[in-house]
Amino acid sequence: MNAIQISDLTKYYGKTRGVTNLDLTVKKGECFGFIGPNGAGKSTTIRILTGLIRPTSGQAQVFDMDVTRAKEQILSRTGYLPSETAFYPGMTAKEILRFSASLRKKDCSERARQLCQRLDLHMDLRADRASLGNRKKIAIVCALQHDPDLLILDEPTSGLDPLIQREFFTILKERNAQGATIFLSSHVLSEIWHHCARAAVIREGRIVACGPVEALAQTRTKQITIHGDVDLDGLPDIRSLKKTNGLFSFFYDGDLNRLLSTLAAGNITDLSVSEPDLEEIFFHYYKDGGKKNDPSET
Repeated sequence: MNAIQISDLTKYYGKTRGVTNLDLTVKKGECFGFIGPNGAGKSTTIRILTGLIRPTSGQAQVFDMDVTRAKEQILSRTGYLPSETAFYPGMTAKEILRFSASLRKKDCSERARQLCQRLDLHMDLRADRASLGNRKKIAIVCALQHDPDLLILDEPTSGLDPLIQREFFTILKERNAQGATIFLSSHVLSEIWHHCARAAVIREGRIVACGPVEALAQTRTKQITIHGDVDLDGLPDIRSLKKTNGLFSFFYDGDLNRLLSTLAAGNITDLSVSEPDLEEIFFHYYKDGGKKNDPSET
């Protein structure tokens, strides 16, 4: 059984595109990353999966149940953490957690207490007086306290300090080891890299790449830093060139022999070649749309 199965999913808001012909499979028990720039269609996909909106066409299933026909059954097994949180004014964290548990007709008081302790959340804190980080903690406990089979997390660590982020991912790792499926949407690529086995990149409402994180991150691009005097004007395949007082910095994904020949014609005093950071690795998926594929099948 797959935890999530999306087939030819399309959503339009009037004439505005949400997602188009989306195909995506998330296996039961895996930690799956969902990557894309703002406006790519991540939130639209998540809102369809959680039953908040209906698709224009296509199908989406969670645990083999159609999201438009079995919303209550799906939500009873799902924990959803939205990117932005809002609570009823005047309620304390304890009251919010009890209210959330009552909607699922469960007593989650002991699990909620454990999670609050681990996340350093005071249960008597009023939500409307809480900081962004504490509001996020309340939302995290709401999503986790009933030990759901599927966790759908949209930008879960925004507002959390580094120590709480670490504890949060420790909790996710524990739940995943117990069989829970995790669907993690994040702009922080390092979170996807460190915690997910597979990921999909979405751009302009379409999946442009999907597969193991290591395969998605493979690239010929190198980050080059040069001290000296060299003419790079005739060298193709250079991106993000910066020049400052004899220091050249750029990304290069062309023929290395041509690069070396160009550098040899100049006066180079120092040279470093390094792997680009994660943001640069995924830059071509965002900028050019990449190529829809599953690297695990190539």
